[in-house]
Order: sequence, then C-alpha cells, then structure tokens
Amino acid sequence: MPISFRFRLLPFLATIAVVVVGLNLGMWQSRRAAEKEAIAAKMAERMHSAATQWRSDTPQEQLQPYSKVMLRGQFLDTWPMYLDNRPMQGRAGMYVLMPFKLEGSRRHVLVARGWQARNPQDRTVLPRLLTPSGTIEIQGIVKEHLERVMQLGQPEPYKPGAILQNLEIASLEKETGLAFYPLIVEQTSPSEDHLRRDWPAASLGIDKHKGYAFQWYALSLMAGIFFVVTGIRRGKNAESKNAESKN
Repeated sequence: MPISFRFRLLPFLATIAVVVVGLNLGMWQSRRAAEKEAIAAKMAERMHSAATQWRSDTPQEQLQPYSKVMLRGQFLDTWPMYLDNRPMQGRAGMYVLMPFKLEGSRRHVLVARGWQARNPQDRTVLPRLLTPSGTIEIQGIVKEHLERVMQLGQPEPYKPGAILQNLEIASLEKETGLAFYPLIVEQTSPSEDHLRRDWPAASLGIDKHKGYAFQWYALSLMAGIFFVVTGIRRGKNAESKNAESKN
C-alpha cells in the first residue's frame, strides 16, 4: 500500500530553517570541541616537557600557559595573600599567594604556593605561614590567571594578609608598587610549609561542547522526522475524508 503524503509549504520552510540552524550550531559546537581537544593535547605536551629556567632575560614566548618552569629567587614574605572559596576534596579552604622576586631582576612573579584549610569558625583566623628564607629554587606550572569565583560583597583591598575572592595582576601591581610579570605560577615542587599542591586540572568544557552538539543535531533530526510524520498523517486524513465523501 503506497504511503500518502500531503505537502505544505509553510511547515516545510519552517522545518528547513530549524534543520539548517540546528546543523550549523551543531557543527560549530563540534569545531569548538575539536579546538579544545587540540589545546588539551598541547597542554599535556607542555606539562610533560622539561622545565624552562625562568630568568630575567627569558623570552616571553618560552613562558606559555601550562608550561613547566623553574624559578630562582626569594619569596617576599611580607606580602602573603589568600584566595578564599577554593574548596578541595569537599573541604573549605583558600589558596596562598605570594610575590617571588627573580634573582638578578627587579620584577616579581606571583606564585600560588598551595592550598590550606579554612578555619570553620572564623575565616579570618589564619594558621602561621611557613616561608623558606633566602634564595631558593621552585618549580611550577605557568597560568595566565587563576579561576575566578563569584564576587560576594565589596572586594577587599590588596594588602598583606588580605583574604580575597579574585585577584588581578594589574591591580596588584598598582597597589604594591612592585613590577610583576603578567603571569601566575602554581608551585608544584615540595616544600616544608604544610600546604597542599593538588591543583585542580584545567576544565576546558570539551564534554559540554560535545553535549551541546548532540542536542543541536538531535533537534535537526527530530524536526525532519516531525515534518515527515505529520505530512503522512495529513495525507491519511485527506484520504479518509475523500473516501467518506465518495460514500
């Protein structure tokens, strides 16, 4: 028995529009996922390569995000700062930040030294911070910035011992009068300071893009199926009405 299909122009045009939009958005999300997969591969390559010795004359192109670096100099222990609302494994805590003056240079690198738990009764009560003195070497991973969190209330001014929610290098430079590189280093080398350095892996949202792509492709498919099914139903209804009129 042949399938009867009734064609209507307006639903057809609407279906074409939905299918085209869905396919284009799905392909865009797929491209974004592929781009971020390439970035993730590059990040992994940099993190497994040999550490670059970061000196005052090191070219900027060698200090790429997620590359390993070795720094020689000393911490400016009079300027500790803390990034609040950084939980780790379900525990509330904060990142400890401190300027690190490169040997033979007037410039500083902001170093995220590690994570410490927050006092559950009073967030402003901080444990004694142990800082190695003199010239030392540390190793870490270069980051363009630290992950931001939602700012609650007015931001605290930048000052020694400040408990902040977010931090910008340019603002820190202005407040301290110190010259900083526009990069941050997450310390990975061990130190007897009781800080944890289980830094969270960077989230590029690859799975999110793939999920969105699937949804857009599914929308296009469903629009096409809906047009065909409703067309067949209209055709059957038209046939039934014709048969009834003949009888």
